[in-house]
Amino acid sequence: MQRSRKVSQVSMFDSSAEISPDILPNNNVVNVASVPQRSPFRYPGGKTWLVPTIRHWLNSLHKKPTKFIEPFAGGGIISLTVAFEDLAKKVVMVELDEQVAAVWRTIFKGDVDWLIKEILDFDLNYESVEFIISQKTRKREQIAFQTILKNRIYHGGIMAHGSGMIKYGENGKGIASRWYPQTLARRIGEMKKIRDKLLFMKADGFEIIKNFINNENNAFYLDPPYTADGKKAGTRLYKYYEVDHDLLFSLCSKIKGNFLMTYDTSEKVVAMAKKHHFQVLPIAMKNTHHMKMTELLISKNLSWFR
Repeated sequence: MQRSRKVSQVSMFDSSAEISPDILPNNNVVNVASVPQRSPFRYPGGKTWLVPTIRHWLNSLHKKPTKFIEPFAGGGIISLTVAFEDLAKKVVMVELDEQVAAVWRTIFKGDVDWLIKEILDFDLNYESVEFIISQKTRKREQIAFQTILKNRIYHGGIMAHGSGMIKYGENGKGIASRWYPQTLARRIGEMKKIRDKLLFMKADGFEIIKNFINNENNAFYLDPPYTADGKKAGTRLYKYYEVDHDLLFSLCSKIKGNFLMTYDTSEKVVAMAKKHHFQVLPIAMKNTHHMKMTELLISKNLSWFR
């Protein structure tokens, strides 16, 4: 079945260009409140704001992708959206972090009903939180509950070593500021509906790219949550922050199907894209502090972007 294609002419970046919001092809920031909230995570660098662009990209393709692969899934909003909205025949969500992987494994392969019940029944206070977090366990479902709990009550959702609990939060609510058990239970419960459409894998994203690289009917979305310009922010936000960005760009150049990357705005990233003859466009977004910023869209062809 042929899919509709909307093509517009856009200006592509040169590596010497100054990256500025003034040269955005579309300077409108997506209202994330208009996007269905699917993920149980509060995630640094979350991509809810990108959902309309992902929809537009996938709908512009000649046919529905056989597999949609997200090698660095994190909070998973993109993979979840693609699965819920039937934008690909199968979704492959990949994450290396053990804690985050325990959550996705529990939801898509484990005792998800136990997890939902734990969330609904939990009496949130500092003592109960300390007790749960301090427990040493190898049970996947228990690790999943610990992870969701930490993600919701730690500053900015950051679970890396050195992070800590919210002190004041909204209106002085402290750790209760981001703990919405009914909402979390509902979101997780809804994911049971797409268990047959989404495959979760705890794996190295690079190896997954290699495994699916030769099928021209596959589509990749790549958002490595790590800085490419030498900044140290990644060491605070993420456990696995060391990535070979040159290798990632090289692998993308070998993808037979379609791919879309998003990166922090950086001249180094633009230069890597130019080296591999990729097209680059800035897109408006807001960070977790509601500051207007830009990220870069990178692909072999961005003519579908309006």
